Amino acid sequence: MKNSGISWVGEIPQDWEIQRNKYIFKIKKGIVLPTKSYQLLSLTTNGIKEKDEDDTSGKVPENYDGYQIVRKHDLVMCLFDLDCSAVFSGLSYYDGMISPAYKILKIDNSVSDERYYAYWFNYVSSKRYYKQYSKSLRYTLNADEFNRLFSPVPPLEEQQCIADFLDRECERIDKLKADIQAQIDSLEEYKKSVITEAVTHGLNPSAPMKDSGIIWIGQIPSNWAIGRIGGLYELRKQKVSDKEYMPLSVTMKGILPQLDTVAKTNDGDNRKLVRKGDFAINSRSDRRGSCGISNYDGSVSLINTILKPRNIMNANYYNWLFHTPIFADEFYKWGHGIVDDLWTTNWQEMKRITIPVPPLDEQKAIAEYIDHKCAEIEQIIADRKTQFETLDDYKQSLIYEYVTGKKEVPINEL
Repeated sequence: MKNSGISWVGEIPQDWEIQRNKYIFKIKKGIVLPTKSYQLLSLTTNGIKEKDEDDTSGKVPENYDGYQIVRKHDLVMCLFDLDCSAVFSGLSYYDGMISPAYKILKIDNSVSDERYYAYWFNYVSSKRYYKQYSKSLRYTLNADEFNRLFSPVPPLEEQQCIADFLDRECERIDKLKADIQAQIDSLEEYKKSVITEAVTHGLNPSAPMKDSGIIWIGQIPSNWAIGRIGGLYELRKQKVSDKEYMPLSVTMKGILPQLDTVAKTNDGDNRKLVRKGDFAINSRSDRRGSCGISNYDGSVSLINTILKPRNIMNANYYNWLFHTPIFADEFYKWGHGIVDDLWTTNWQEMKRITIPVPPLDEQKAIAEYIDHKCAEIEQIIADRKTQFETLDDYKQSLIYEYVTGKKEVPINEL
């Protein structure tokens, strides 16, 4: 082994070289021709993907003037926002076009294997190692700065062996991760079904049922009543300042102290009062599930609706009811707006929504059952997430050890 000269790489094998990027990669910029059609590509956390031009997720350009041509085996680099960008590089397995914001790198396959360098840049991005070389406010590297940086150059045959080995091992790890993610998704769906079934049908599967008259609820136990939200809650309208009352955020995880990183407005003296035990919900009904019971006295932004119970009730039962997908759909249906992402359901609409009203003792029993059952499910989900993160850490350490030559590909893997 010998010193690589790169502090965050350390030692590399004696027969490896270290070269500036400009001798390994050629930055190219082929602009698309208006007379030709190209497959639209996207740089994602899972590499380069083909994208449908009708796909409205993400930013959609007015036109594709200036877009760059990408060929199979090119490396696509995101060299801006190096402190926070979710993606850094990807190896393309497609011909197509991509945003002019990226750098396109071509490799001479007679001396280099692009797969090895795709893994190398995965390691570089894992700890944002390039951020330290940027001098701009957006932590951006220009072409000259990128070209001056160094990368390892193993012998071509060894690059190919490393890439083949990592392809096999990473595919195996990714399959395990995909299986765990599928389990997490299934558990999340199961949790939703447990909540929805309990708050709409109760805990006794043999209880006689009746038609609730509420389309989104269907049948309910025959001893349950129905009522409107406005009959159960009244509006709290008091305005306060965030200097006197702790700023809170209404999130899908409930009512939480506002993080310091949240963008602040200049209207801190014009907020709504929330008392401990109040129910708050974001009136932007496209923000599905942003609601909860407050455990604090505090203040929230004016976009939220603050409710206090009129009568004795088990607030936790209604908290679970209001967090169900079927209520989110109903809440949204009562809203209005010009465009979908500015859709609002105000108190005047919300108070007219009809909901089930179980007897008080059943409200309590249902809430306690859901609390207990969801705690069990969430513990299993937490365990699966730990397994997922462990596999992810193992994959990153594996890539590091082989692209820097700390380990050799086992002979039986060649």
